[in-house]
Amino acid sequence: MGTERKCGRGLLYCGLWRCKARLTAARPHTENVTLLTSPTWRHLIARRAGLAVLAMAAALAACESTPKDEFANISPDKLYADAKDDGSEGNYETAIKKLEKVEARASGTLLAQQAQIDLAYAYYKTGERAQALAKLERFIRLHPTSPALDYAYYLQGLVNFNDNLGLFGRLASQDISERDQQASRDAYESFRTLIDRFPTSKYAPDARLRMNHIVNSMAAGEVHIARYYFRRGAYLAAANRAQTAVREYRTSPAVEEALSIMARSYDALGLVQLRDDTVRVLRQNFPESAYLQTEEATRAPTRPWWKLW
Repeated sequence: MGTERKCGRGLLYCGLWRCKARLTAARPHTENVTLLTSPTWRHLIARRAGLAVLAMAAALAACESTPKDEFANISPDKLYADAKDDGSEGNYETAIKKLEKVEARASGTLLAQQAQIDLAYAYYKTGERAQALAKLERFIRLHPTSPALDYAYYLQGLVNFNDNLGLFGRLASQDISERDQQASRDAYESFRTLIDRFPTSKYAPDARLRMNHIVNSMAAGEVHIARYYFRRGAYLAAANRAQTAVREYRTSPAVEEALSIMARSYDALGLVQLRDDTVRVLRQNFPESAYLQTEEATRAPTRPWWKLW
């Protein structure tokens, strides 16, 4: 009753004022409900729900698109045996897939080492020279005491020795001497390392034969370039290139033509003494040489090779 007196305006007025206060206090909640049920909020909630559904669908699709490992239930030993069979039948692409699995699963074992070597060979047979060399270089670096190290060097030399000529090289029957000689040098170094470190290896005899072939081919390459210069009238360059063949590949059959090119180049340059000395060396080492049968064989042409009149 004391409170009613302080109000000063009667019980009815105070009661109405308190009711209004309660309604005012409750209004924010009513407005929140209104906002949540407004078209804008409904659109936002629907949009977020849609994004969640899309994200879930994408995740499920990714799971479904993940390729299954077709070799998951096959042991490394069985997988390796199957890969060897594939390689024997010439199915190197299939063998590569299986050998890669063996290398990964049997990491740190002798089986993994053998898989690496076989992978290099399979890459080589499919024309993937760079991958084959990378695999062999890694094997040699990581397994310096492996019993298969001699074969790794041999295969490394073989990959470079049979460097792919490409389509145009095959069509033109391009000789090894007419190509860039870097692959031949790399092959020679691999074969030489094999023979120096493993002289009794079963791969050593074939490596020696290939080294001799490489030497002859590299000498022929120098002569091929010397011949090119000579025909174009670049006699000094021709003499220098032919001299390189004589100096570095003394036992090669290509030395005979190299001496002839040197003699004719010196003659064209007016270096009579050098010409005569070269002819004397040619006669001593190749007395039956066709380049000595006529005087023109040791003389420079009287006109450029390309001048027909």
